[in-house]
Amino acid sequence: MADGPLSSDDQHLLSLLLAGYTDRAVASQLGLSMRTVQRRVHRLLALAGVQTRLQLGWRAAQLHWI
Repeated sequence: MADGPLSSDDQHLLSLLLAGYTDRAVASQLGLSMRTVQRRVHRLLALAGVQTRLQLGWRAAQLHWI
């Protein structure tokens, strides 16, 4: 893992989400299934201790994930 709890793949996924990409677009961009993207987003929400994607963006900034 790179500089913290997020792998470079998770950092990339998070950056795409914060850029406004849909789950489908993220899946296409990363070559993953929609379900895999959804699972990884759910894991990021849990890791950040938040419930919404908006909160995830805010918390990711606080934690210096982005």
